[in-house]
Amino acid sequence: MLVMADPRNDDKNLWVSWDEYHRLIELLALAVHDSGWQFETILCLARGGLRVGDQLSRIFDLPLAILATSSYREAAGRVQGDLDIARFVTMTRGELSGNVLLVDDLVDSGVTLARVEAHLSGHYPAVTAVRSAVLWYKAASVVKPDYFVQHLPTNPWIHQPFEEWDTVRPHNLGAWIKRGARQDPACGT
Repeated sequence: MLVMADPRNDDKNLWVSWDEYHRLIELLALAVHDSGWQFETILCLARGGLRVGDQLSRIFDLPLAILATSSYREAAGRVQGDLDIARFVTMTRGELSGNVLLVDDLVDSGVTLARVEAHLSGHYPAVTAVRSAVLWYKAASVVKPDYFVQHLPTNPWIHQPFEEWDTVRPHNLGAWIKRGARQDPACGT
């Protein structure tokens, strides 16, 4: 297991740097590869799974499909609300079919993962099998992903490195860049 070194980490918070984030994706790719399971498409859940899906698509040299979902919209993305699932999967060629690796950044309650798997079975009959892959699997989840890098028994809030943009808007971006807000607090640079 990868140990996160940020001194702010405790049972309630997990702070993740860009380097740690990318390393977790690499470890996830290795876990999927080592399982020997063969799949034709990577389907990522937007927004959280976009970066993970993109990197896995590059590592496995497979097409990336995208399904938009949303439940964390309130309080700068910190409060889970109703789950919305897009009607269609976006991909460059053909229809979703065969074995699909379903990718997200984390499984929190498990509601999104369970509902998306049901959505796929109800709307994409050409899909023969779906396996799920996430970076973080929280103990509170009612669903266990097929592949994960870290199991989090205390269900901490995960502070991902891209969250710094959750509160930046175009009108204050210039001032934000000027004052050096793009520093990574985890490594002090």
